Amino acid sequence: MRPSFRLFLAMMIALSPAAMAGDVVFQSGPAQVHLLELFTSEGCSSCPPAEERLSSLRDNASLWKSVVPVEFHVDYWDYLGWPDRFASSSYTQRQQDYAREWGSGSVYTPEFVLDGREFRGAEIPAPVASAGLLTVNLSASRRLSIQYQPAFTGAAWEAHIATLGLGLQTDIHAGENAGTQMHHDFVALSLFSLPLNSNSGVLALPAAKAGEKAVAVWVTRAGESTPVQATGGYE
Repeated sequence: MRPSFRLFLAMMIALSPAAMAGDVVFQSGPAQVHLLELFTSEGCSSCPPAEERLSSLRDNASLWKSVVPVEFHVDYWDYLGWPDRFASSSYTQRQQDYAREWGSGSVYTPEFVLDGREFRGAEIPAPVASAGLLTVNLSASRRLSIQYQPAFTGAAWEAHIATLGLGLQTDIHAGENAGTQMHHDFVALSLFSLPLNSNSGVLALPAAKAGEKAVAVWVTRAGESTPVQATGGYE
């Protein structure tokens, strides 16, 4: 039996229905899928409308197919009297890193970022650029396997994975939003990064957190922050 045929046979066995039972597969198309990030806070009175805009994607046919949304809660408004339970200093650092790359001296909420660039548009543009094929397999045991087929060669790649909470609610008792109930979707509950060796990688996700219902995955060139391709979906 030739080596190439043995490899083909092994791949077919690995992808058989029995081997894939209970697995969930997310896959981009060849065109770039946008990564839409929202930096927000439960302590920000101007943030609820922006969060509602992001939540509206739940009923949009473009969800996961042409846009992957992620809501990052920052912690720099916690001092106003309401500690955001979803906030993380690492998410604040992510926003600050973007601002530094853009030559900006400040950060703010709410702020949308589309494919690594500040976004103030009304409509998300249709994907046009070829970005390669990103395939993610999430097993029943929460083993996440990533395979990326880039549109061009010569680069080292890094994958980024966010577990997302949907349908979350918080009764706000202090701060700028005191007396209101805030509703959140696509909230980043955890964020991981790993280098892709030979354009592939494996990550063992921890146990799902309360409200976790989806996963977002995107790839960047190693050491860079600009998303090149993205995919995601419900667990």
